[in-house]
Amino acid sequence: MAMDYAKCAKEIFDTVGGRSNLVSAAHCATRLRLVTVDNSKIDMKKLENIDGVKGVFSNNGQLQLIIGTGTVNKVYDEFLKVSGMTAATKEEVKAAAAAKQPVFKRMIKALGDVFVPILPAIVASGLMMGLVEALGKAMPAFAGSDWYGILDLFANTAFTFLPILIAVSAARVFGGNIFLGAVIGMIMIHPNLINAWSVASMDAADIPVWHLFGFSIRQVGYQGHVIPVIIAVWIMCKLENWLHKHVPEMIDLFVTPLCTVLITGFLTIGLIGPVFSTAETYVLEFASWIITVGHGIGAMIMGAIYPLTVVCGIHHMYNVIEAGMLASDGVNIWMPIASAANFAQGAACLAVGLKARNYKTKSISIPSALSAALGITEPAIFGVNLRFMKPLVCGMAGGAVGALLGSIFHIGATSYGVTGIPGFLTTLDYSAQYAIMLAVSFAVAFALTWFTWKEDPEDAKVTVAKTDDAPTATEETAEEVMVDGTAKKLYAPIQGTIVPRNEIPDDTFAAGVLGDGVGIDPEEGVVVAPFDGEISSVTDTKHAIGITGPADMEVLIHVGVDTVNMKGDGFELLVEEGQKVKAGQKLMTFDIAKIKAAGYSPVAAVLLTNSDDYPEFKVVKTGKTQRLEEVFTV
Repeated sequence: MAMDYAKCAKEIFDTVGGRSNLVSAAHCATRLRLVTVDNSKIDMKKLENIDGVKGVFSNNGQLQLIIGTGTVNKVYDEFLKVSGMTAATKEEVKAAAAAKQPVFKRMIKALGDVFVPILPAIVASGLMMGLVEALGKAMPAFAGSDWYGILDLFANTAFTFLPILIAVSAARVFGGNIFLGAVIGMIMIHPNLINAWSVASMDAADIPVWHLFGFSIRQVGYQGHVIPVIIAVWIMCKLENWLHKHVPEMIDLFVTPLCTVLITGFLTIGLIGPVFSTAETYVLEFASWIITVGHGIGAMIMGAIYPLTVVCGIHHMYNVIEAGMLASDGVNIWMPIASAANFAQGAACLAVGLKARNYKTKSISIPSALSAALGITEPAIFGVNLRFMKPLVCGMAGGAVGALLGSIFHIGATSYGVTGIPGFLTTLDYSAQYAIMLAVSFAVAFALTWFTWKEDPEDAKVTVAKTDDAPTATEETAEEVMVDGTAKKLYAPIQGTIVPRNEIPDDTFAAGVLGDGVGIDPEEGVVVAPFDGEISSVTDTKHAIGITGPADMEVLIHVGVDTVNMKGDGFELLVEEGQKVKAGQKLMTFDIAKIKAAGYSPVAAVLLTNSDDYPEFKVVKTGKTQRLEEVFTV
C-alpha cells in the first residue's frame, strides 16, 4: 500500500510538539532534519513507530528522522504545509542546531574545526622534521650540507608560521575575512617583535616596551602560541561583522578592514596576547602535571579514557595542548598517551579480526587495525571495538599501561598529529622506549581481547565467500547487462573498492537503517545506472540519486559522507527525476579530489533501500569492482 505522506507528516508534527517546539526544518537525500526548542518534550518511541519513519536519532543538535530516498522530499513538502513553516537550507538548520549546543561543546567543536584543516600541513612538517633529523644523525656530513639546510627550512616552516595558519583557519570557522585573519596572525609574529622563543634567555630589563595608553606593552612575538591567536581572530570576526552591518556601503570597503585591523591589532598586542599567553602557560603546566602526577598515574588515566574522547569527538582539543608544549620547550609529552591509546585500540581490533569467523567482521577488523597502527583509529573504534564493547575496554586497558610506560620513560615528540608507527620519526631520541611502549600497549590489549571476547554464535555462522569470478561488463556493452524477472541482480554503479556496509563511515548507512548494500571507495568520479530503471529522486545538492528498477528494487546511490555540506560543488547531475535510464548510462560525475579537500570521505553508499522485501538478498562481490560488475543478487 502506498505511503500516506500527509498522514506521516501530520503525525511527526504532532509528536514533536507542534509549531511551538520547532525552530527549523530541512531535508537531505534520506532524512528529515529538524531543530526543536526542547527534545526532552518529544516521545522518541512514538516518533519511531510512525508509519514511514525508519529511525530517529539526535546529532549535533539536530533531530534526524530517517525516512528514505524518494520519500523524504514528499513528506517534507507535507510537513511544511501542516506546520506553516518555510523551507530552510541545510546550512540554516545546521546553524540553528549549533546555536543550541552547550557552550563547552561549541568551543570544543570550534577548536576541532580550526585544527582539522591545518593538520595535513602540521603532519607533513612533523614527519619531514623527523626524517631530516634522522638523516642528520645517521650521516654527520649530511647535517652540515646545503641539502640539510634547505630540507630543514621546508620542515620547520609550518611551525615557524603556525599562528598564521591558525589565524586563517579560525577566520574561516568564525565567519570572518580569512585575509584579515592572516594579517592578525602576521602581526603576532612580525619580525619587528622579539621572537617568543628567544625571550626566555633574555633579562626582563633588556626586553623593549611600548608605552601606549598609560600601559607598557612588551615588544614580544607570539611564535608557537595557539590560544591568543584563536581568541584574537574570534574578536576580529565579531568586530568585522558588526562593522559590515553598521558602516554605510559606500565606505564599507575601506573603513571596515581598516578599523578591524587597527582595533584588533591594538587589542591583540596590548591585552589578548599578554593575558591569554599567560593563561596558555598555566594550561600547559596543568596538562604536564596531569601526565606526570603520581609517577605517571595521571598519564595512565588519560591513556585509558583517550578513546572515549574520540567517541565523543572532542579529541581535537589535545592539538591545542600539544602545539603549546612544542612552542614552550620543543617537546610534546602528550603524544605518547595518544599513541599508546591508538595502538592498543588497533591491537584489540586485530584480535577480533583474527579470532572472528564472520567474514564481514574480518574484512572490517583487519584493515581497521592497520589504520589504527598508523594513527587513524576511527574505523577500529566505531566499526569494531565500540560495537562489541569488550575490545574497546581491553584497548583502554592496553592504552593505560602503555601511557604509564611512556610517562616513566619521559618520551617526547617533536611534532603533533602523528601517532602509531609514523611516530617513530618524531621520537628519534626515544626510539627504543617508544617501541617498548607500543609493544606493551599492543600485547596487553591483544591478549585481553583474545581471551575475553567471544563471537556471537549466530555471527560466526554467517560467512560470505569471496567471488573472484563475478561477471563483469563495460559501459560499451551495457545494453547486454539486463535484469530479468528471475535473476534479479544489481551491478556496481561506480568503479572502485567494495567497502562492507557496516564499515561505511556513516552510522546510519553502516547500521543498515536505510537498507542493505555496500560502500564503494571510488577510483573515478562517475556514477552509472546499475540496471534499467527510472530516476525516483535527485537531491538539490546533486550528491545522491534514487533509482527504481526491475522487481520494484529501490536503490540509493549516495556519493560521499556528509557531502550534502558541499552544496553541489564538485558534483554534476546528468539526469532528472522521472527520467528513464538504461544500465550503464551516466547519471552523475563528481570530483573525488574536491570531496577529500573539503574534509569528507568520498565513499559512496549503494543501498537497496527495500532490501527487507528480498529475503534472498546477498552480497556477491568484495575487493575491487568495475562499473557494471555484479555486486548483489536478490
